[in-house]
Amino acid sequence: MVNARSEKRRFHRVLFDAPCDIHCQDEVWQSEVLDISLKGVLVRRPAQWTAPLKQPFEITIHLDGAATGIVMAVELRHIEDGRLGFKCQYIDLESASHLKRLVELNLGDQAVLERELAHMLGD
Repeated sequence: MVNARSEKRRFHRVLFDAPCDIHCQDEVWQSEVLDISLKGVLVRRPAQWTAPLKQPFEITIHLDGAATGIVMAVELRHIEDGRLGFKCQYIDLESASHLKRLVELNLGDQAVLERELAHMLGD
């Protein structure tokens, strides 16, 4: 059954398993990516999590060791069932290229990718 949240989602989520660091002011939490899209990321809620919703964060996703990564400025949008959902507020060109390639490889449909990129640039 499809819920209302997934029906209004314009960006396909890609299941993805990678370590990440979540930065907020002077705090850093280590976590794990559960899924990612062109517009956000869902991560496992770290132990000792205390940050509130609507707070600005930076997430660094480690792709292949420490050599390559995706860095996003994000806002915490929801906390549920041991997971944190972040919406991307800003991503640099190099990180966006890595993210686009990751989504492209997992979607397998160039038309869907192009449509999502158009939505991302239009938002």
